[in-house]
Amino acid sequence: MKQIIHTDSAPKAIGPYSQAIVSNGLVFLSGQIPLDPATGAIVEGGIEEQTVRVLENLKAVLEAAGATLDSVLKTTIYVKDLGDFAKVNEIYGRYFPANPPAAG
Repeated sequence: MKQIIHTDSAPKAIGPYSQAIVSNGLVFLSGQIPLDPATGAIVEGGIEEQTVRVLENLKAVLEAAGATLDSVLKTTIYVKDLGDFAKVNEIYGRYFPANPPAAG
């Protein structure tokens, strides 16, 4: 049995998919982009602001599913400019300070 997860604290899905699905005790999250859930617009600023927004969106969906960032097993990060990777990594580390998930 699967449970569809939806929260107004994260951007609405922009296609025919759910923000997350819970099945057999696991939470499967859809990818996020730096959309402000209040406006539906990409957040102002640079890669730092965008990274924070994406992680806050993921956190909101996890919380709606009854989970936390500590529950995350694996993440996949895409960056347009590899020169931004160090900035993304630094912010990512704030959200996963101990025992971070596997990354791919």
